[in-house]
Amino acid sequence: MFDKIFKLKQNDTTVRREIVAGIITFLTMSYILAVNPGILAEAGMDRAALFTATCLASILGTLFMAFIPNLPIAQAPGMGLNSFFAFSVVLGLGYSWQMALTAVFIEGIIFIALTFFNVREMIVNSIPKSIKDAIPVGIGLFIALIGMKNAGIIVSNPNTMVSLGDMANPHIWVALLGLIVTGVLLYKEVPGSILIGIVVSTIFAAILGLVQMPQGGLISTPPDISPIFLKFEWSHIFTLDMLIVVFTFLFVNLFDTIGTLLGVASKAGILDENGTFPQIKKALFADALGTTFGAVLGTSTVTSYVESASGVASGGRTGLTSVSTAAMFAIALFLAPLFLMIPASATAPALILVGLFMITSVVNINFGDFSESIPAFLTIVMMPFAFSIAQGIVFGMLSFVLLKFLSGKFQQISVTMWIIFALFVTKLVLEAMHVL
Repeated sequence: MFDKIFKLKQNDTTVRREIVAGIITFLTMSYILAVNPGILAEAGMDRAALFTATCLASILGTLFMAFIPNLPIAQAPGMGLNSFFAFSVVLGLGYSWQMALTAVFIEGIIFIALTFFNVREMIVNSIPKSIKDAIPVGIGLFIALIGMKNAGIIVSNPNTMVSLGDMANPHIWVALLGLIVTGVLLYKEVPGSILIGIVVSTIFAAILGLVQMPQGGLISTPPDISPIFLKFEWSHIFTLDMLIVVFTFLFVNLFDTIGTLLGVASKAGILDENGTFPQIKKALFADALGTTFGAVLGTSTVTSYVESASGVASGGRTGLTSVSTAAMFAIALFLAPLFLMIPASATAPALILVGLFMITSVVNINFGDFSESIPAFLTIVMMPFAFSIAQGIVFGMLSFVLLKFLSGKFQQISVTMWIIFALFVTKLVLEAMHVL
C-alpha cells in the first residue's frame, strides 16, 4: 500500500527509512512548538491555544506536502514571519492580531491563485541554474549557523557581531558530543545515525541536569483552540497598511519557500538537469493551502521548513517521510511535555551536519564566469549573514540581472527575471524610504 501511494521502490527507499527520516525531521523542527506560541503570545494571543494551533497547522501543512506532491518536506508556522506578525504588524503598527491573521489568510488565498495560474512555478523555473546551485549551499551554511546558535557555540558580540560562545556552557559540550557521535555513526553508515545522535545528546544533557523532566505525567489534553480559531477582522482589508502587510508576507514566504523547496529537493536528488522538478506546482499548492488553513486555525504563515533537509539526509525521499513527521506532531499534541524536554543543543548536531550535506552542490557553479559566480556567491553568503533565505535569493537575482545586462549578455535574462528584478528594486526603494 505504501509503495503504491508513495512510490517507495521507484525512489529507492523503504518504509523504515522513511519513518525514521520523518522522526528526525520532527525532532530538528520541534522547537517551533515552544517558540511560535511564545512569539505570537507577545501580540496578545492565547499561548495555550497557540500550542494547539501550531501542532494542527503543522500536521495539515505537512500532510498536504505528503499527499499532493509526495515530497519529504515538512511545513509549520515560519520563523521570521511569526516575528513580523507579532512585533511589526501588531506591536509596531498597532493593529490587532485579528487583522494580522486576516492578512495571512489573504496571502494564502493569493498564493493559491498565483499557483493555479502558474505564476509561482514560472518564477521558480526562471531562476538561473547558477543561483539554483547556490541556494542549497547558502541554506546549508544558514542552518549550520542556526545549529551552532542553538547550541551556544556561536553567540552575538557587540564588537565583532558574532564570536565563539563560552566554552563553560554545558550545552556546547552536549552539542559537540552529539556531533562526534553522529559523525562516527555516519562514517560507519549506521542507519538512523542522526536520530541516535539526538538521543545520545539528550541523555548526556539529562546527566548534566540540563533537561527538565516532565512534571505531572507525560500525557496531557490539547489546550482549547477556540480563543484564536477563525478570528478574522475585515475592517482594514482595503487600507494601504493591509496592502503593505500582505505584500511583505507574500514576498518573504514566496522566496523562503522557493529556496527551501529547491534546496531540499536538490539534496533529495529529485531535480532534473535544469534544476527544476516536476512536482514544483503541486508543492507550491500544498504550501499555499498550509498558509490558508494555518490562518483559519489561528497562527502565522505556514511554510516549508529547511530542517526537512535533516530527514532527507537520513534517507527520506517521499511523502511517507512527511506522514511520519505529521504523525509525530499529532502525538506531540498529547505528549508535549516529553517532546519539549529535548534541548536545542541536542538537535543542533543534526542541523550542523545537514549543513555539510547541503554544500556539495557548490562544485556545480561555474566560477570561471564572474557573471555567474558573483550572483551565486552573493546568494550563498547573504543567507547566513542576513539570516534570511529570501534575502540571499534577492541579492543573487538582482546581481545576476545587473551583471548580465552590463556585460552585454541580454539574451540570458528572461522576461520573468526582468519582472522579478523590477519588483525587488521597488521593494528595496520602499524599504529605504521606510514605507516597508
